[in-house]
Amino acid sequence: MSNQRSFEVDVIRMVALIGIGIVNVPFMAIPVTEMFSTPQSSWDQLATLFVEAFFLLKFFLLFSFIFGWGMAIQMQQAATKGFSFTQRYRRRMVGLLLLGLLHATLVFSGDILVLYALFGSLLWCLKEADSKKLLKIAMWMLPLSVVCLSAMVIILAVALEGEIPAPAYSLGGNYAETVLSRLDDWPVTFVALIFVQGPLVFAAFSSGYAAGKSHFFQPGHKAFTQLEHAMPWLLVLGLPLNILFALVVRGYLQTDWLQFLGFIGIGLGAPMLSAVYLYLLVRLARRLTHIPNILLLAGRNSLSSYMLQGVLAGFVFAGYGLGWFGQFGQFALLGIAIIIALAAMLLVGLYAQFFGRGPMEVVLRKISGV
Repeated sequence: MSNQRSFEVDVIRMVALIGIGIVNVPFMAIPVTEMFSTPQSSWDQLATLFVEAFFLLKFFLLFSFIFGWGMAIQMQQAATKGFSFTQRYRRRMVGLLLLGLLHATLVFSGDILVLYALFGSLLWCLKEADSKKLLKIAMWMLPLSVVCLSAMVIILAVALEGEIPAPAYSLGGNYAETVLSRLDDWPVTFVALIFVQGPLVFAAFSSGYAAGKSHFFQPGHKAFTQLEHAMPWLLVLGLPLNILFALVVRGYLQTDWLQFLGFIGIGLGAPMLSAVYLYLLVRLARRLTHIPNILLLAGRNSLSSYMLQGVLAGFVFAGYGLGWFGQFGQFALLGIAIIIALAAMLLVGLYAQFFGRGPMEVVLRKISGV
């Protein structure tokens, strides 16, 4: 049962890593102004709608769910082995914060590790809560997400009234220029991440923590059966909300009230579709008989796999690498992102095969005092 549970979690991590790469890589490959404009090519238009409707925020939430689950499992293991988990967890959050700041500056300004450190620290305040309370808190995060997204609309409306200065630095330049570009972008990007992702991160953390406490991945679990029964409603409500969001972001809908509803609706639509993906991946994992060990190791060392995606993308698109920045449309980037995500996983899996753990996991464990 323990091996099956780990296998399911590994599958979710592996798929989530690919999904996160598909979302993140274009932000490192083309100017940010092009990310939120309507592409000229019909293939690029289809690719952007596909990614924003079915990938944006969804796999990030799956990743966050497993983070919360992992906290519960680590606490259970600490109790079984008879050591205090408190100091180790605090040091772990400090480690994630430090790694996140370095990652945001040196690799990718859209880093999620700083968010994880902040909301992971907040989750610690709920360490004694039972599963029911945790799920209630997760549910309350969804209307809070809608409120935050509404505030984001107002902020964007005010910001767009003035003239937006051209970026001083480019991600397509040499390494020093890319670092300066990220330093320039990160404060605004981080505030946007707080509004767009913050409540959803905490919802996923709380529900994942509840899942770990209640042994969600054990076959026949009541919550999994309830999730299965909810599938039709999650699809009927979640798909239109995510498609509407994609149409709004790409400027296909010009009516003000539709734009507003489409934008804030992702606060409900993204968790719904993530829940569908969670159910499908668990079912898939229970049917699979074999996955190459190198990919399983990449999933278990997801911190290294996640960070290496950005490193590889830098070498592909920036001026200190192949210099392909701004040379591909969204359709081509969809395939390139999958290749980069898989390459990162294979490299990390190969490294872990020889050294036991991924390099960033070793660093984090040392910081945590393990």
